[in-house]
Amino acid sequence: MSDSPRTLADWLAYIETRHPRAIEMGLERVREVAARLGLERPAAQVVTVGGTNGKGSTVAFIEAIARAEGWKVGAYTSPHLLRYNERVRIDGAEAGDDELAGAFAAVESARGDTPLTYFEYGTLAALWLFQRAALDLAVLEVGLGGRLDAVNLVDPDVAVITTVDVDHVDWLGSDRETIGQEKAGIARAWKPLVLGEIDPPSSVLRHAYAIGANAIRSGSDFFHEPAGEGQWQWREVGAELLLPDPVLAAPVQRANAAAAIAALRALPRSPSDAACAAGVAAARVPGRLERFERDGIEVVVDVAHNPQAARELAAWARVRPAAGATAMVLSVLADKDVVALVQALDGVVDRWHLAGLAGIARGEDVDALAARLAGTAAAAGSRDASVEAALARALAQSAPGDRVVVAGSFHTAAAALAVLRSGQ
Repeated sequence: MSDSPRTLADWLAYIETRHPRAIEMGLERVREVAARLGLERPAAQVVTVGGTNGKGSTVAFIEAIARAEGWKVGAYTSPHLLRYNERVRIDGAEAGDDELAGAFAAVESARGDTPLTYFEYGTLAALWLFQRAALDLAVLEVGLGGRLDAVNLVDPDVAVITTVDVDHVDWLGSDRETIGQEKAGIARAWKPLVLGEIDPPSSVLRHAYAIGANAIRSGSDFFHEPAGEGQWQWREVGAELLLPDPVLAAPVQRANAAAAIAALRALPRSPSDAACAAGVAAARVPGRLERFERDGIEVVVDVAHNPQAARELAAWARVRPAAGATAMVLSVLADKDVVALVQALDGVVDRWHLAGLAGIARGEDVDALAARLAGTAAAAGSRDASVEAALARALAQSAPGDRVVVAGSFHTAAAALAVLRSGQ
Protein backbone atom coordinates (compact mmCIF):
# COMPACT_ATOMS: atom_id res chain seq x y z
CA MET A 1 0.00 0.00 0.00
CA SER A 2 1.44 3.36 -1.01
CA ASP A 3 1.33 6.30 1.40
CA SER A 4 0.79 3.87 4.26
CA PRO A 5 -0.89 5.38 7.34
CA ARG A 6 1.49 6.02 10.20
CA THR A 7 -0.39 7.43 13.17
CA LEU A 8 -3.41 5.90 14.88
CA ALA A 9 -5.54 8.77 13.57
CA ASP A 10 -4.32 8.00 10.04
CA TRP A 11 -5.19 4.33 10.43
CA LEU A 12 -8.67 5.01 11.79
CA ALA A 13 -9.42 7.35 8.90
CA TYR A 14 -8.09 4.76 6.46
CA ILE A 15 -9.99 1.73 7.75
CA GLU A 16 -13.27 3.66 7.65
CA THR A 17 -12.93 3.67 3.85
CA ARG A 18 -11.92 0.05 3.23
CA HIS A 19 -15.37 -1.52 2.97
CA PRO A 20 -18.40 -0.23 1.05
CA ARG A 21 -20.69 -0.98 3.99
CA ALA A 22 -20.09 -0.12 7.64
CA ILE A 23 -21.54 -3.48 8.70
CA GLU A 24 -21.31 -6.80 6.89
CA MET A 25 -22.10 -9.84 8.95
CA GLY A 26 -20.20 -13.09 8.39
CA LEU A 27 -16.99 -14.80 9.48
CA GLU A 28 -15.50 -16.03 6.20
CA ARG A 29 -13.43 -12.93 5.44
CA VAL A 30 -12.25 -12.33 8.99
CA ARG A 31 -11.32 -16.03 9.41
CA GLU A 32 -9.24 -15.88 6.26
CA VAL A 33 -7.27 -12.86 7.43
CA ALA A 34 -6.90 -14.28 10.96
CA ALA A 35 -5.31 -17.40 9.48
CA ARG A 36 -2.84 -15.29 7.52
CA LEU A 37 -1.99 -13.39 10.70
CA GLY A 38 -1.32 -16.67 12.52
CA LEU A 39 -3.94 -15.87 15.16
CA GLU A 40 -4.70 -18.74 17.47
CA ARG A 41 -5.88 -18.25 21.05
CA PRO A 42 -5.62 -14.73 22.43
CA ALA A 43 -5.14 -15.95 26.01
CA ALA A 44 -4.91 -19.05 28.18
CA GLN A 45 -8.61 -18.60 29.04
CA VAL A 46 -11.27 -16.71 27.05
CA VAL A 47 -14.69 -15.36 27.99
CA THR A 48 -16.97 -13.93 25.28
CA VAL A 49 -19.77 -11.58 26.37
CA GLY A 50 -22.85 -10.93 24.21
CA GLY A 51 -26.32 -9.55 24.83
CA THR A 52 -28.47 -6.50 24.18
CA ASN A 53 -27.52 -4.47 27.26
CA GLY A 54 -25.02 -4.87 30.08
CA LYS A 55 -22.16 -6.23 27.97
CA GLY A 56 -19.66 -3.47 28.74
CA SER A 57 -20.40 -3.53 32.47
CA THR A 58 -20.15 -7.33 32.62
CA VAL A 59 -16.80 -7.21 30.82
CA ALA A 60 -15.61 -4.60 33.34
CA PHE A 61 -16.62 -6.81 36.29
CA ILE A 62 -14.90 -9.87 34.81
CA GLU A 63 -11.78 -7.83 34.07
CA ALA A 64 -11.65 -6.23 37.53
CA ILE A 65 -12.19 -9.52 39.39
CA ALA A 66 -9.57 -11.35 37.34
CA ARG A 67 -7.05 -8.55 37.85
CA ALA A 68 -7.77 -8.61 41.59
CA GLU A 69 -6.80 -12.29 41.45
CA GLY A 70 -3.47 -11.23 39.93
CA TRP A 71 -4.17 -12.35 36.38
CA LYS A 72 -2.95 -10.51 33.32
CA VAL A 73 -6.13 -9.61 31.47
CA GLY A 74 -6.96 -8.29 28.03
CA ALA A 75 -10.37 -6.70 27.43
CA TYR A 76 -11.86 -5.81 24.05
CA THR A 77 -15.01 -3.64 24.03
CA SER A 78 -16.95 -1.43 21.66
CA PRO A 79 -17.92 1.21 20.85
CA HIS A 80 -15.63 3.75 22.46
CA LEU A 81 -16.74 7.07 23.92
CA LEU A 82 -13.91 9.58 23.62
CA ARG A 83 -10.95 7.75 22.04
CA TYR A 84 -10.43 4.53 20.16
CA ASN A 85 -7.83 3.29 22.66
CA GLU A 86 -10.67 2.60 25.15
CA ARG A 87 -11.56 -0.48 23.09
CA VAL A 88 -8.37 -2.42 23.84
CA ARG A 89 -7.05 -2.79 27.39
CA ILE A 90 -4.12 -4.92 28.49
CA ASP A 91 -3.43 -5.37 32.19
CA GLY A 92 -5.73 -2.48 33.01
CA ALA A 93 -4.15 0.02 30.62
CA GLU A 94 -5.49 1.23 27.28
CA ALA A 95 -3.41 0.20 24.29
CA GLY A 96 -1.16 3.03 23.13
CA ASP A 97 -1.39 4.78 19.78
CA ASP A 98 1.80 3.16 18.50
CA GLU A 99 0.69 -0.31 19.62
CA LEU A 100 -2.63 0.03 17.82
CA ALA A 101 -1.03 1.51 14.71
CA GLY A 102 1.37 -1.44 14.60
CA ALA A 103 -1.50 -3.89 14.96
CA PHE A 104 -3.46 -2.24 12.16
CA ALA A 105 -0.36 -2.38 9.96
CA ALA A 106 -0.09 -6.13 10.62
CA VAL A 107 -3.75 -6.64 9.71
CA GLU A 108 -3.38 -4.56 6.55
CA SER A 109 -0.33 -6.54 5.48
CA ALA A 110 -2.17 -9.83 6.00
CA ARG A 111 -5.50 -9.01 4.42
CA GLY A 112 -4.33 -8.73 0.80
CA ASP A 113 -7.41 -8.06 -1.32
CA THR A 114 -9.88 -9.21 1.35
CA PRO A 115 -12.16 -6.32 2.34
CA LEU A 116 -12.70 -5.76 6.06
CA THR A 117 -15.12 -3.52 7.92
CA TYR A 118 -13.98 -1.03 10.56
CA PHE A 119 -15.05 -3.41 13.33
CA GLU A 120 -13.31 -6.38 11.72
CA TYR A 121 -10.04 -4.45 11.46
CA GLY A 122 -10.36 -3.53 15.12
CA THR A 123 -11.18 -7.05 16.27
CA LEU A 124 -8.23 -8.58 14.43
CA ALA A 125 -5.91 -5.85 15.71
CA ALA A 126 -7.01 -6.48 19.31
CA LEU A 127 -6.56 -10.25 18.97
CA TRP A 128 -3.10 -9.70 17.43
CA LEU A 129 -2.07 -7.58 20.43
CA PHE A 130 -3.57 -10.00 22.93
CA GLN A 131 -1.78 -13.01 21.44
CA ARG A 132 1.55 -11.24 21.96
CA ALA A 133 0.82 -10.18 25.54
CA ALA A 134 0.92 -13.62 27.26
CA LEU A 135 -2.47 -13.10 28.87
CA ASP A 136 -4.06 -15.27 31.53
CA LEU A 137 -7.53 -14.18 30.39
CA ALA A 138 -9.08 -12.40 27.41
CA VAL A 139 -12.58 -10.92 27.75
CA LEU A 140 -14.19 -10.18 24.38
CA GLU A 141 -17.35 -8.13 23.92
CA VAL A 142 -19.54 -8.99 20.94
CA GLY A 143 -20.17 -6.03 18.69
CA LEU A 144 -23.50 -6.94 17.05
CA GLY A 145 -25.55 -10.09 17.52
CA GLY A 146 -23.22 -13.01 18.05
CA ARG A 147 -23.36 -15.81 15.51
CA LEU A 148 -21.90 -13.75 12.65
CA ASP A 149 -19.99 -11.15 14.66
CA ALA A 150 -16.21 -10.97 14.13
CA VAL A 151 -15.58 -11.72 17.83
CA ASN A 152 -17.17 -15.14 17.29
CA LEU A 153 -14.01 -16.06 15.41
CA VAL A 154 -12.61 -17.08 18.82
CA ASP A 155 -13.79 -20.20 20.65
CA PRO A 156 -14.42 -19.15 24.27
CA ASP A 157 -14.07 -21.29 27.36
CA VAL A 158 -17.22 -19.59 28.68
CA ALA A 159 -19.84 -17.54 26.83
CA VAL A 160 -22.13 -15.00 28.52
CA ILE A 161 -25.42 -13.61 27.25
CA THR A 162 -26.39 -10.75 29.55
CA THR A 163 -29.88 -9.86 28.28
CA VAL A 164 -31.90 -10.21 25.10
CA ASP A 165 -34.22 -7.45 23.94
CA VAL A 166 -35.30 -5.89 20.66
CA ASP A 167 -32.55 -3.78 19.09
CA HIS A 168 -30.70 -3.65 15.75
CA VAL A 169 -33.81 -5.09 14.08
CA ASP A 170 -32.43 -4.54 10.56
CA TRP A 171 -29.65 -7.04 11.31
CA LEU A 172 -30.95 -9.36 14.02
CA GLY A 173 -34.73 -9.59 13.67
CA SER A 174 -37.74 -7.93 15.27
CA ASP A 175 -38.51 -10.21 18.22
CA ARG A 176 -36.66 -11.67 21.20
CA GLU A 177 -36.79 -15.24 19.95
CA THR A 178 -35.13 -14.43 16.63
CA ILE A 179 -32.58 -12.12 18.25
CA GLY A 180 -31.87 -14.71 20.93
CA GLN A 181 -31.05 -17.29 18.27
CA GLU A 182 -28.44 -14.95 16.80
CA LYS A 183 -26.93 -14.13 20.17
CA ALA A 184 -26.81 -17.80 21.17
CA GLY A 185 -24.33 -18.36 18.35
CA ILE A 186 -21.46 -17.45 20.69
CA ALA A 187 -22.09 -20.62 22.75
CA ARG A 188 -19.82 -23.61 22.17
CA ALA A 189 -20.59 -27.31 22.38
CA TRP A 190 -20.04 -28.79 25.85
CA LYS A 191 -18.88 -25.43 27.23
CA PRO A 192 -20.61 -23.24 29.85
CA LEU A 193 -23.11 -20.63 28.67
CA VAL A 194 -23.99 -18.11 31.40
CA LEU A 195 -27.41 -16.46 31.02
CA GLY A 196 -27.72 -13.22 32.95
CA GLU A 197 -31.50 -12.81 32.90
CA ILE A 198 -34.06 -14.94 34.67
CA ASP A 199 -36.28 -15.42 31.62
CA PRO A 200 -34.09 -15.80 28.51
CA PRO A 201 -35.75 -16.50 25.14
CA SER A 202 -36.53 -20.16 24.57
CA SER A 203 -34.46 -19.98 21.37
CA VAL A 204 -31.33 -19.51 23.50
CA LEU A 205 -32.13 -22.51 25.66
CA ARG A 206 -32.99 -24.66 22.63
CA HIS A 207 -29.69 -23.83 20.98
CA ALA A 208 -27.74 -24.60 24.16
CA TYR A 209 -29.50 -27.95 24.45
CA ALA A 210 -28.95 -28.77 20.77
CA ILE A 211 -25.16 -28.28 20.96
CA GLY A 212 -24.67 -29.65 24.46
CA ALA A 213 -23.70 -26.31 26.01
CA ASN A 214 -24.06 -26.18 29.79
CA ALA A 215 -26.59 -23.38 30.41
CA ILE A 216 -25.97 -21.65 33.75
CA ARG A 217 -29.02 -19.50 34.46
CA SER A 218 -29.58 -16.54 36.73
CA GLY A 219 -32.42 -17.28 39.11
CA SER A 220 -31.98 -21.01 38.65
CA ASP A 221 -28.30 -21.96 38.92
CA PHE A 222 -27.01 -18.80 40.57
CA PHE A 223 -28.72 -16.00 42.48
CA HIS A 224 -28.15 -12.41 43.56
CA GLU A 225 -30.05 -11.04 46.54
CA PRO A 226 -29.94 -7.98 48.84
CA ALA A 227 -28.01 -8.48 52.07
CA GLY A 228 -28.35 -5.26 54.04
CA GLU A 229 -27.17 -1.71 53.46
CA GLY A 230 -24.36 -1.53 50.89
CA GLN A 231 -24.13 -5.31 50.44
CA TRP A 232 -25.58 -8.14 48.40
CA GLN A 233 -25.18 -11.88 48.22
CA TRP A 234 -24.20 -14.08 45.29
CA ARG A 235 -24.88 -17.76 45.72
CA GLU A 236 -25.04 -21.09 43.95
CA VAL A 237 -25.44 -24.61 45.29
CA GLY A 238 -22.68 -25.08 47.85
CA ALA A 239 -21.29 -21.53 47.74
CA GLU A 240 -22.25 -18.10 49.04
CA LEU A 241 -20.42 -14.79 48.63
CA LEU A 242 -21.15 -11.60 50.57
CA LEU A 243 -20.20 -8.69 48.32
CA PRO A 244 -20.09 -4.89 48.40
CA ASP A 245 -22.48 -2.98 46.16
CA PRO A 246 -20.90 -2.04 42.84
CA VAL A 247 -19.81 1.54 42.34
CA LEU A 248 -21.73 1.28 39.06
CA ALA A 249 -24.99 2.65 40.35
CA ALA A 250 -27.96 1.16 38.47
CA PRO A 251 -29.89 -1.66 40.18
CA VAL A 252 -29.15 -3.88 37.16
CA GLN A 253 -25.44 -3.78 37.93
CA ARG A 254 -25.86 -6.45 40.60
CA ALA A 255 -27.21 -8.74 37.87
CA ASN A 256 -24.26 -7.89 35.63
CA ALA A 257 -21.80 -8.54 38.46
CA ALA A 258 -23.57 -11.81 39.28
CA ALA A 259 -23.24 -13.00 35.68
CA ALA A 260 -19.57 -12.02 35.69
CA ILE A 261 -18.92 -14.07 38.83
CA ALA A 262 -20.81 -17.05 37.40
CA ALA A 263 -18.71 -16.85 34.23
CA LEU A 264 -15.43 -16.73 36.11
CA ARG A 265 -16.42 -19.59 38.41
CA ALA A 266 -17.26 -21.66 35.33
CA LEU A 267 -13.70 -21.39 34.01
CA PRO A 268 -11.27 -24.27 34.46
CA ARG A 269 -9.33 -21.92 36.72
CA SER A 270 -11.45 -19.48 38.72
CA PRO A 271 -10.66 -16.57 41.07
CA SER A 272 -10.97 -16.51 44.86
CA ASP A 273 -13.91 -15.14 46.84
CA ALA A 274 -11.74 -12.22 47.97
CA ALA A 275 -10.93 -11.32 44.37
CA CYS A 276 -14.64 -11.38 43.52
CA ALA A 277 -15.37 -8.86 46.28
CA ALA A 278 -12.44 -6.62 45.38
CA GLY A 279 -13.31 -6.69 41.66
CA VAL A 280 -16.97 -5.88 42.19
CA ALA A 281 -15.92 -2.83 44.18
CA ALA A 282 -13.26 -1.78 41.68
CA ALA A 283 -15.11 -2.04 38.34
CA ARG A 284 -15.67 1.22 36.49
CA VAL A 285 -17.22 1.92 33.08
CA PRO A 286 -17.42 5.42 31.59
CA GLY A 287 -20.83 6.65 30.52
CA ARG A 288 -22.83 4.36 32.79
CA LEU A 289 -24.70 6.70 35.14
CA GLU A 290 -21.56 8.82 35.26
CA ARG A 291 -22.27 11.74 37.58
CA PHE A 292 -21.11 15.36 37.67
CA GLU A 293 -22.10 18.46 39.62
CA ARG A 294 -22.55 21.92 38.09
CA ASP A 295 -23.50 24.73 40.48
CA GLY A 296 -25.61 22.45 42.64
CA ILE A 297 -27.20 20.68 39.68
CA GLU A 298 -26.58 16.94 39.34
CA VAL A 299 -25.69 15.86 35.79
CA VAL A 300 -25.92 12.17 34.91
CA VAL A 301 -24.63 10.75 31.62
CA ASP A 302 -25.72 7.30 30.47
CA VAL A 303 -25.33 5.41 27.19
CA ALA A 304 -28.89 3.99 27.35
CA HIS A 305 -29.96 3.73 23.71
CA ASN A 306 -32.83 1.25 23.51
CA PRO A 307 -36.07 0.64 25.44
CA GLN A 308 -34.64 -2.01 27.77
CA ALA A 309 -31.76 0.25 28.79
CA ALA A 310 -34.20 3.15 29.23
CA ARG A 311 -36.29 1.04 31.59
CA GLU A 312 -33.20 0.36 33.69
CA LEU A 313 -32.35 4.07 33.71
CA ALA A 314 -35.88 4.86 34.85
CA ALA A 315 -35.64 2.21 37.58
CA TRP A 316 -32.49 3.89 38.90
CA ALA A 317 -34.19 7.30 38.85
CA ARG A 318 -37.10 5.97 40.89
CA VAL A 319 -34.78 4.43 43.47
CA ARG A 320 -32.72 7.64 43.69
CA PRO A 321 -35.09 10.52 42.89
CA ALA A 322 -33.76 14.03 42.46
CA ALA A 323 -34.46 16.63 45.14
CA GLY A 324 -35.91 18.90 42.46
CA ALA A 325 -36.97 18.52 38.85
CA THR A 326 -35.41 16.17 36.29
CA ALA A 327 -34.54 17.34 32.79
CA MET A 328 -33.66 14.91 30.00
CA VAL A 329 -31.28 15.73 27.16
CA LEU A 330 -32.13 13.16 24.51
CA SER A 331 -30.52 12.40 21.16
CA VAL A 332 -31.07 9.05 19.47
CA LEU A 333 -29.88 7.41 16.27
CA ALA A 334 -32.40 7.17 13.44
CA ASP A 335 -32.78 3.37 13.57
CA LYS A 336 -33.72 3.19 17.25
CA ASP A 337 -37.23 2.83 18.70
CA VAL A 338 -37.24 6.29 20.21
CA VAL A 339 -40.96 6.28 21.04
CA ALA A 340 -40.62 3.19 23.24
CA LEU A 341 -37.47 4.69 24.77
CA VAL A 342 -39.30 7.89 25.70
CA GLN A 343 -42.28 5.98 27.05
CA ALA A 344 -39.96 4.07 29.38
CA LEU A 345 -38.59 7.34 30.77
CA ASP A 346 -41.68 9.50 30.69
CA GLY A 347 -42.69 8.98 34.32
CA VAL A 348 -39.34 10.19 35.69
CA VAL A 349 -38.75 13.21 33.41
CA ASP A 350 -40.22 16.66 34.03
CA ARG A 351 -38.69 18.52 31.08
CA TRP A 352 -37.35 17.32 27.72
CA HIS A 353 -34.50 18.78 25.66
CA LEU A 354 -34.08 17.22 22.22
CA ALA A 355 -30.78 17.34 20.33
CA GLY A 356 -29.66 16.41 16.85
CA LEU A 357 -26.89 14.06 15.78
CA ALA A 358 -26.47 15.35 12.25
CA GLY A 359 -23.24 14.37 10.47
CA ILE A 360 -22.95 11.04 12.32
CA ALA A 361 -23.63 7.71 10.67
CA ARG A 362 -27.32 6.84 11.28
CA GLY A 363 -27.73 10.24 12.91
CA GLU A 364 -30.50 12.75 12.20
CA ASP A 365 -31.25 16.39 12.84
CA VAL A 366 -33.36 17.48 15.77
CA ASP A 367 -36.47 18.24 13.72
CA ALA A 368 -36.48 14.69 12.33
CA LEU A 369 -36.14 13.37 15.88
CA ALA A 370 -39.04 15.54 17.07
CA ALA A 371 -41.18 14.34 14.15
CA ARG A 372 -40.61 10.72 15.18
CA LEU A 373 -41.72 11.64 18.68
CA ALA A 374 -45.02 13.20 17.63
CA GLY A 375 -47.69 12.41 20.18
CA THR A 376 -45.25 11.89 23.07
CA ALA A 377 -44.43 14.27 25.91
CA ALA A 378 -40.92 14.70 24.52
CA ALA A 379 -42.18 16.21 21.25
CA ALA A 380 -42.99 19.45 23.06
CA GLY A 381 -39.46 19.75 24.43
CA SER A 382 -36.88 22.31 23.37
CA ARG A 383 -34.84 21.63 20.22
CA ASP A 384 -31.14 22.19 19.65
CA ALA A 385 -28.90 21.19 16.77
CA SER A 386 -26.30 19.58 19.02
CA VAL A 387 -26.00 17.73 22.31
CA GLU A 388 -23.66 20.43 23.61
CA ALA A 389 -26.24 23.15 22.98
CA ALA A 390 -29.07 21.11 24.49
CA LEU A 391 -27.00 20.41 27.61
CA ALA A 392 -26.20 24.11 27.98
CA ARG A 393 -29.91 24.96 27.69
CA ALA A 394 -30.90 22.27 30.20
CA LEU A 395 -28.38 23.54 32.74
CA ALA A 396 -29.43 27.16 32.22
CA GLN A 397 -33.06 26.25 32.92
CA SER A 398 -32.25 24.14 36.02
CA ALA A 399 -31.78 25.17 39.63
CA PRO A 400 -29.72 23.74 42.49
CA GLY A 401 -31.22 20.40 43.53
CA ASP A 402 -32.39 19.64 40.00
CA ARG A 403 -31.02 16.79 37.88
CA VAL A 404 -30.07 16.78 34.20
CA VAL A 405 -29.83 13.35 32.55
CA VAL A 406 -28.13 12.96 29.17
CA ALA A 407 -28.86 9.74 27.26
CA GLY A 408 -29.92 8.18 23.97
CA SER A 409 -26.74 6.88 22.31
CA PHE A 410 -23.00 6.46 22.74
CA HIS A 411 -22.56 9.55 20.54
CA THR A 412 -24.84 11.54 22.87
CA ALA A 413 -22.92 10.43 25.94
CA ALA A 414 -19.56 11.14 24.29
CA ALA A 415 -20.55 14.70 23.37
CA ALA A 416 -21.74 15.40 26.91
CA LEU A 417 -18.69 13.83 28.54
CA ALA A 418 -16.34 15.89 26.38
CA VAL A 419 -18.00 19.05 27.75
CA LEU A 420 -18.36 17.92 31.36
CA ARG A 421 -14.86 16.52 31.74
CA SER A 422 -13.33 19.66 30.31
CA GLY A 423 -15.12 21.73 32.92
CA GLN A 424 -16.83 23.95 30.36
